[in-house]
Amino acid sequence: MLFDFNINLLIGQMVLGLVNGVFYAILSLGLAIIFGLLGVINFAHGVFFMLGAFVAYMLGETLGIGYWGALVLAPLIIGALGLLVEVALIRHLYKLDHLYGLLLTLGLALFAEGFIRIVFGPQGLPYSIPPSLRGAVNLGFMVMPLYRVWVVAAGVVLCLVTWAVIERTPLGAKLRAATDNPKLVQAFGINVPVMLTLTYGAGVALAAFGGVMAAPIMSVDPAMGTNIVIVVFAVVVIGGMGSILGSIVTGLGLGLLEGLTKAVFPEASSTVIFVAMVVVLILRPRGLFGKMA
Repeated sequence: MLFDFNINLLIGQMVLGLVNGVFYAILSLGLAIIFGLLGVINFAHGVFFMLGAFVAYMLGETLGIGYWGALVLAPLIIGALGLLVEVALIRHLYKLDHLYGLLLTLGLALFAEGFIRIVFGPQGLPYSIPPSLRGAVNLGFMVMPLYRVWVVAAGVVLCLVTWAVIERTPLGAKLRAATDNPKLVQAFGINVPVMLTLTYGAGVALAAFGGVMAAPIMSVDPAMGTNIVIVVFAVVVIGGMGSILGSIVTGLGLGLLEGLTKAVFPEASSTVIFVAMVVVLILRPRGLFGKMA
């Protein structure tokens, strides 16, 4: 049959889709932070996601550092790399058209993925689930791997904490003010360039955190960032470019939609997000949560 409306199948696929939705939300959140506060379309974001997974793999292979240690160290290492990228390259583009940032970060993405392919090869590398998260949880309508339960819970908490920091704290207010009127903020003794650099580093650290969490599910693959970043850009467009809340809600919602489509019409599951993007762009060009001019 073309359509299958078994309720347990529908709910189960939507729950599994929520796992993908968490990765969409984390990545689109980092993109939204970088674009909303810095005005840079960071096409290299998927590469930082991939590098987070590879750093976790290397920490395990060379130093014996397991999943939990990598979950802390990999985002810090990739975040530090992001600081260097911002200082050396990105900060020179803030006053230029967004197209320049897109082209530069696209070049960085292609270079980084090619370099990883040369060093590690094109095939995916296995990354084990930590022993404490092995097993499954019976949800009644399905048996769900414990690791995926952890991914959903940790990802949602991370997204909400990040949103709260940016939208509900003095630090977030200073960041927003620094992008709206940097000269005024500088006059109050705040080092705006340092704030912007740290913002970029935090955005890519979020991507690396997602990469570590994705490693046991997707395997550590040079193409894992490229495969997901196209979908994530669609998520950002639907939610509204630069909208923090829009990225979170849309990422999780589109993960559920993707899971639902897999249950009802599997052939359309790989395109449903892009169909949704087209519909949103026609009806509301600035996205669901974007501010209208």
